[in-house]
Amino acid sequence: MEEKRYEFTPVPANEGKMSTSIKLQLLIVTCVNIGQIIVGYSVGWSAPIIPKLQDAEQSPLPAPITDLEASWVGSLLYIGSMSGPYLTAALANVIGRKPCMFIGASMNILAYVLVVTTQNIAMVYAIRIISGFGMGISVVGNIVYVGEIASTNIRGILLTSTSIIGIFGTLVVYAVVPWVSYVASGYIALGLSVAYVLGIIFIIPESPVFDIMKDREVKAIKTLNQLGRSDEVEKFLDTYSKKRYEETNKIKDWVEIFTIKSNRKSLIITFLLGTFQQLSGVAVVLFFSTTIFELAGSSIRPDVATIIIGVTRFLSSLIAPTFVERSGRRILLLISMAACSVSLTILGVYFYLDRIQSPILSSVGWLPLVALITYFFCYEAGFGSIPNAIVGEMFRINVRSNGSALAITMTWLVGFALTTSFTTMVDALGGDVTFWLFGASCIVSFLFTFFCLPETKGKTLQEIQDLLS
Repeated sequence: MEEKRYEFTPVPANEGKMSTSIKLQLLIVTCVNIGQIIVGYSVGWSAPIIPKLQDAEQSPLPAPITDLEASWVGSLLYIGSMSGPYLTAALANVIGRKPCMFIGASMNILAYVLVVTTQNIAMVYAIRIISGFGMGISVVGNIVYVGEIASTNIRGILLTSTSIIGIFGTLVVYAVVPWVSYVASGYIALGLSVAYVLGIIFIIPESPVFDIMKDREVKAIKTLNQLGRSDEVEKFLDTYSKKRYEETNKIKDWVEIFTIKSNRKSLIITFLLGTFQQLSGVAVVLFFSTTIFELAGSSIRPDVATIIIGVTRFLSSLIAPTFVERSGRRILLLISMAACSVSLTILGVYFYLDRIQSPILSSVGWLPLVALITYFFCYEAGFGSIPNAIVGEMFRINVRSNGSALAITMTWLVGFALTTSFTTMVDALGGDVTFWLFGASCIVSFLFTFFCLPETKGKTLQEIQDLLS
């Protein structure tokens, strides 16, 4: 049978057209990033909410929660988030990227409806699991989607922006939630979730990759032209055609993650980078930032310190998009990892001085805040955002959702283990050894990045797969 071809007229890449198409990509990614704000909000929600739940006057519960219940409020988010990505993996190539994003948004709406109607601790647990489920769906769906619609020359910038906006969501929690009621914290997130749904319905188009896979080439070509990627139409049709997808789909997608060399290497790289992220202690600090300052006996008020840290995270996260397409991924990661190791070591030194009751402790009460500001500044400048961009660039098309889901959920499993065991680690090892271990993991991650991570700057998704092969 003669191969079916589609005629298309490339749109001239003049300055006005390029400006319009880039603006459209930015508008679409802005809508996607409303979902990332909710992700960051969910991650940071427990830090200011746990003190409210432990205060009889502010809590909507019949009685203040215990320390054990507080640890579950922090860590149960990971239970939902570890399962959410697999729904995206199962449905992304069946119903599309856009419907998966809608499902994730709907889960967030349900979670924050429960916030404003909370009556017992079981409902709080349900909130964390459901919001984690929505977060897991959204994170994978958003990363895969942005990686597929973004132009090659700005893909790294747009992918790292998803991490930046997630950080902004956490900053909103730190800056606003301590000063409002428990119920009001739910209404804020509920409003954001509704806005995200409206953006998905009215602004975000389906990914042209999925349209081509489903034999909707005309629609895909129209979307590519609108995105200013008309010169890539032939390449898209050759790479993502339904015929090619069906051929590769004869072997189950899950099996291909492990049997095809490029997919296998992608999984190892993304999982290890994510694992090193968690082993740097970032989730522990985010979930228990107020508790850490109380443990350290710092002279800085915990609620003020968390706001300062949130602002630092947001401002420093702007560094990665500025340089990611200039200097590349590897150099930013290496600098970030090395600096994180130093700052965590310094934080461990403070806890050591506290443990031995050093006489100089009273004069360095500012040290925990400075160490954590330095840590987050360096972390968000590379370590916190670039691994997400790399996940969006890895894996072959037919396993991209599956591979991303597997890598992210395996990473979150490590995060869950750390957050649930943090208080036990501090009790058994002391704060000094705990943070020194986090610092040591950053050194290991530095060595892994230096010797094993390929540079993906300026390469198309297909060229990256060829490189890994």
